[in-house]
Amino acid sequence: MPGPGRFPESGSRAVVYVIYDRRGRVDDFVLHALSGLREHADRIIAVVNGVLLEDARARLEAVADDVLQRENTGMDIWGQKAGLEFLGDDIARYDEVILTNDTWFGPVRPFAPVFADMDASEVDFWGLTDHPRVEQNSSWTGEVIPYHLQSFWIAVRRRMFTSDVWRDYWRSLPVLEDWTEAVTLHEVTFTERFSSAGYTHRVAFGHERYDTENPSIFNAEQLLDDGCPIVKRKPFFFWPVTMDHEASIGKWLIEKVESFGYSRDLILPNLARNSPPRDVTTDLGMLDILSDVDVSYDPSNPLRVVLVAHIFYVDMTDEILDRGDLLPCDYDLVVTTPDAHRAREIEGILHTRRRPGRRTEVRVLPSNDGRDQSAFLIACRDLILGDAYDVIVKVHTKRTPQQGYAVGQHFKGQQLDNLLPTAGYAANLIGLFQREEGLGLTYPPMIHIGHGTLGHAWWGNRPRFEHVAAQLGIAVPVDTVSPLAPFGSMYAARPEALRLLAEREWRYEEFGGKDAYKDGGLAHVLERLPSYAAAERGFHTRTVLTAEYAALSHTSLEFKVDEMAATLPGSLRDKTLFLHRAGWIGTGRAVDFLEMYLRFNKPHQLARWQSVRGAVARPRRVVNAVRRFLGTTRT
Repeated sequence: MPGPGRFPESGSRAVVYVIYDRRGRVDDFVLHALSGLREHADRIIAVVNGVLLEDARARLEAVADDVLQRENTGMDIWGQKAGLEFLGDDIARYDEVILTNDTWFGPVRPFAPVFADMDASEVDFWGLTDHPRVEQNSSWTGEVIPYHLQSFWIAVRRRMFTSDVWRDYWRSLPVLEDWTEAVTLHEVTFTERFSSAGYTHRVAFGHERYDTENPSIFNAEQLLDDGCPIVKRKPFFFWPVTMDHEASIGKWLIEKVESFGYSRDLILPNLARNSPPRDVTTDLGMLDILSDVDVSYDPSNPLRVVLVAHIFYVDMTDEILDRGDLLPCDYDLVVTTPDAHRAREIEGILHTRRRPGRRTEVRVLPSNDGRDQSAFLIACRDLILGDAYDVIVKVHTKRTPQQGYAVGQHFKGQQLDNLLPTAGYAANLIGLFQREEGLGLTYPPMIHIGHGTLGHAWWGNRPRFEHVAAQLGIAVPVDTVSPLAPFGSMYAARPEALRLLAEREWRYEEFGGKDAYKDGGLAHVLERLPSYAAAERGFHTRTVLTAEYAALSHTSLEFKVDEMAATLPGSLRDKTLFLHRAGWIGTGRAVDFLEMYLRFNKPHQLARWQSVRGAVARPRRVVNAVRRFLGTTRT
């Protein structure tokens, strides 16, 4: 058998590019990637796993030679297998075949230098990045992870892809059920399988040049500086605790990407639709501390702004007007209120506070069920679905008396003082929407001072949230611990970002009366939905704070995290993994600690214990059951 060879000067190359989108879309970054590969490929086969909308097919056909749609089985690897089978005997016409997928953005840097370097290499297969060998005691799989090229980009030359070894490999590859199997049964074994059969390989950007185990995720900035033409999608949405552990800052990475001319508009819509919103905003540091001095608003390009205010407490009308008049442009004010008596009082105040550039309207509601949520989505539905405004600022008269004066006042201030505190701040807030066409919402971060939201902000709302989201056609992954949401329900938003919420015709009776305004009720569910509705349309969310409140919030959070972490060993990532593995701590009873012990040390016995516990009800019997169970499980 002849040895490996260089890529011929006039050689031909095919690309098999696998795409998966749960909605059947093809995002702009995919078209950009395939267009970038076009000058280096004689044939591009786009393989779509799962559904493909007709307009998406037409977009793909403009940049690919062949579009193959298949059932979504076997992950992207079986998509590559389908592409190879589609090529069939024609594969022998090509000198090189690249197997890749839609898990990267690019080209950020030019492909040409990498192809020139690898074309001159006498190898059988090559990759862009690799992963070092990991010994068993350090491996997440519990087994040795051999050295391997990362499978998102494997280029293979004719000597290898026309061999019996190649054909046998793909013929015997089992259907891969999930990401773990795709990694353990293919990615980490592929390189060793073919190198042990006598085929040589090379990597363009080897791990030994960097200081982490997975440079494609944790050294992405350095890879770009070194000329890597692509950036993986994962650093922008990977678990923020791990990204923090590695000091890998997504905000700096996206700025680096932009410095090379690759637009964030190719990145953010895809992340918004396909990643838990809180993960994305955390990894990308999407919190803006806005100045009290106007440094960003462009008066030559004014936006059409409406302030929607639900006024229940009439004595707060002046404060709402004071806040609205801080906006840097003319604006309309639409007030909703529960009855005609309040409406007359509010109209009287508006009359005495008339000013140029502010048009006002008061809408009387047939019901206050649902409070500001129903007032906005029902009584102001026309404002959301119409095209009269570029930005809606939603506020309401908030007191929260049931939580006590200090806590209630703090919550009100946390909302309004971080949304419309000063004229300069308000100008910078609207300036965010001028600069970022993909910005859907902005609002203060989750309240935590005076509130037990940390770790529990879903409260009892998640089951109904998921039901309502599915009804509205929202397929955005749901945040696990706490949702990214405007708690307090005051925010600025593009109407288009909210339309999924308003397209459904809500009814006041769905919200229930006063007793229904609680966790699990529709109003509390809808409070948590705006960022997910926006993300489904490809819009991202930013949170905003004043410098003063940012200082209060950060010092409070730092102290609280420090206190909670004090009795746990290891790094913050170690602590978090420990707590997640141990699970719910309950109320600290013996039975709770037993279940934590089983989850952490003997998870295979947890189900048996729960069946034993479920069979008894009285406390004394539970204690006896614990004793019997422990007596049968000692080792």
